[in-house]
Amino acid sequence: MKSAHATESPSQAPGPLTEDLHVYLIYQQPGPSVYYEYSMPLQNTHPTSEPHTPSDILPLVQTVRPTDPGEEVNPGDATKNDIIKVELHPNRVPSDPSVNSNPHPTYTWTKSGHTACSTTCGTGSRQVLWECVENDSQASVAADLCDPDLEPTNREEECNIQPCPAYWDVGEWSECSRRCGPGNQHRQVICRQVTRAHAVNGTETAVTVGPEMCGLSDRPVTKSTCQLKICSQWEIRSEWSPCSVPCGVGQRSREVVCLSNQGDVEDDGECNMNLKPETLQNCDMGACARSWFSSLWSQRCSAECGQGNRTRTTVCLINHATDLPLDSCDGERPPEATSCDSGPCQDRLEWYAGPWGQCSAECGNGTQTRSLVCIFNNNGLMEVVDEFKCSSLPQPITAQPCRLRPCGVQWYVTDWSACSRSCNGGYRVREVRCLADNIAPSDRCDPSSTPESQEECNKQPCLAEINPSCGDQYHNCMVVVQARLCIYPYYRSVCCASCSRAHKTYPNSLQKNHIRR
Repeated sequence: MKSAHATESPSQAPGPLTEDLHVYLIYQQPGPSVYYEYSMPLQNTHPTSEPHTPSDILPLVQTVRPTDPGEEVNPGDATKNDIIKVELHPNRVPSDPSVNSNPHPTYTWTKSGHTACSTTCGTGSRQVLWECVENDSQASVAADLCDPDLEPTNREEECNIQPCPAYWDVGEWSECSRRCGPGNQHRQVICRQVTRAHAVNGTETAVTVGPEMCGLSDRPVTKSTCQLKICSQWEIRSEWSPCSVPCGVGQRSREVVCLSNQGDVEDDGECNMNLKPETLQNCDMGACARSWFSSLWSQRCSAECGQGNRTRTTVCLINHATDLPLDSCDGERPPEATSCDSGPCQDRLEWYAGPWGQCSAECGNGTQTRSLVCIFNNNGLMEVVDEFKCSSLPQPITAQPCRLRPCGVQWYVTDWSACSRSCNGGYRVREVRCLADNIAPSDRCDPSSTPESQEECNKQPCLAEINPSCGDQYHNCMVVVQARLCIYPYYRSVCCASCSRAHKTYPNSLQKNHIRR
């Protein structure tokens, strides 16, 4: 017998064969095309007595031409080169036609194994493998020899049902608790156990279990230190500035910057605001001077003739701006009116009230006065007599308030201070301020009319001491004089010369004048 595959060279087996030959075809692709040939000798045992060959005995030579499969040729027409060529269906295996006693083979599906389990624990799955076998020999045959309708459908089964060991499921670290410098970060650690693995999509099902199942001693840390960068630091760049006010409570400042570890100036938010040094601080420069300020005397006298008055406005200031109650300044309030003489008036015999004079203040509050005399009128000839002669007559008022207009801004001055020296020429000072109607400081006064703030005084030469035992024991006795301490016996004795000269030069000013701050 010889056989040939469609794509392989033919193979040949020498005969004769003494046993049945079964051809099995195993293939992977559908519709195989396989041809095989075999030759059988003709056995004509009754050539004369039986003209017809029995149906169960083949002729000496029976040939099927290789033209069309299954087409028979008469034995007489056959040649020695003719062969039997049969195309068999894969489900049909030819047998020796001379042997009919053997039963037809049967086939069945049987489990041949399975694929690897999808997991080593926790209930996985695997694919069951089935194959077609011949029942008698249990040999594997082509799958299409078995009935496809009887092929098992249970292709998957569970495996490794034992539980998996628990494990620590570690989460990601959180962000560092600080943007710079040493900080902390945390992560979540949970004890979990796989209960089932899914082979199709490669996923698994896990549940959270008690931490003792993972082993508390092996638990990963959940807290760690971290540092993203070195923190920036505060740096003081300047000393404190001078106080914002010359007296009283003010503020002073200094420069503070945030520096990186590279020395670059950064936004304040990069440094710890709780540790920032102070940039502003209160400063107390001591109590401010409380001084009387007075406007300039009015240029007009209140009386057109005779005795009248000139006026001015006096205010008490602190901090150079605030109007205080009148009793808050040191010393007596300077007078706001002074007498003036406008020359003689014509005489009358009676109480004679002259016309109201001009207002004592060109602006603001002032006073206007009129003169009042006792006149004797004799036919138009008037003669002034003593006022007591008119004392029995009702006396008209001689002064009344007046206000021509608001002043706006004007110059105010304090009283002169005591002279710096009692003889041989010294100087005295006073403060000058430009103030508006509301006593607020202003810069709108006429600079050309600014009152003097300093002048010379006590230009007379110093007299020799008559009493040689009266001298000064300290070099700064002039301060004692300026502070009006000569009224005390102790200071008169240690500063005898200065106190004596001061008393001779201006005896009254020792009781009234003092240095204004």
